[in-house]
Amino acid sequence: MSQADKYFKEEVNDIITKGFNDKDFAVRPKWSDGTPAHTIKTFSRINRYDLSKEFPILTLRNAPFKYAVKETLWIFQKKSNNIHELDSNNWNAWADENGSIGKTYGYVAGEKYEYPEGLMDQVDNVLWCLKNRPMDRRMMIQLFRPEYIKQSGLPPCLCSYFFDVADGKLNMTVVMRSCDMLAAAGAGESDEIGMAIFQHMLAQVSDLKVGELVVVKNNFHVYDRHLEVVKEIVKNPEYEAPEFWINPEVKNFYDFTVDDFKLINYQNTKLANKIEVAE
Repeated sequence: MSQADKYFKEEVNDIITKGFNDKDFAVRPKWSDGTPAHTIKTFSRINRYDLSKEFPILTLRNAPFKYAVKETLWIFQKKSNNIHELDSNNWNAWADENGSIGKTYGYVAGEKYEYPEGLMDQVDNVLWCLKNRPMDRRMMIQLFRPEYIKQSGLPPCLCSYFFDVADGKLNMTVVMRSCDMLAAAGAGESDEIGMAIFQHMLAQVSDLKVGELVVVKNNFHVYDRHLEVVKEIVKNPEYEAPEFWINPEVKNFYDFTVDDFKLINYQNTKLANKIEVAE
């Protein structure tokens, strides 16, 4: 069993046995037919992965690794907020007629600020610090901006990234305000996969090894129409985590391409059901 499988089973069990059902409350999300999209949720979860030992991806179900690579490059490398530059339909519900999802994710990652070391965006500042001042306790990327909520198709679920270097290893903590356990969730879909890819990229170009990835989930939940699917997933066969490969020749963060990342021996069970996404 992979570590991601273990965490997924624990989280689903917590939701089913201890979760709070919001069916009696007004909720913002809706299904495509206009029906309110209710959830069973629970509060506060911390998952820890040692990336030097294992890549965080489910084997209980197939997870879209290539999509996670594309999304990671789209947000942190291209710093884009336009879905036409992502080659995916996952964000269509939050995009305008021009493909923009507004002032969120890549837009915020690409905004420039006056740092002591010069004018640069948050990603470039972290890259600079990792190479020049690795003991800095101010290395972070903050994607959630309250002033942009009305101008965002979807305010970031992954709010804050914090970085720490010790013993030649890059550690990263990510705080999630919201975690959908099926449609966009944890290791099940692309979130934790993307976090790990990003951490590997930063470490390699900074001549560091990867250390721990710590994921803090404020609200993790299962939507009402996903509950039966999730119950079936946890019954699936379990396999060992696959080996993660990143092209060792790439030394510049902005030179990575989709083809520079691979999974080796990734065994999983294909998800038979098409997942409906609440908007």
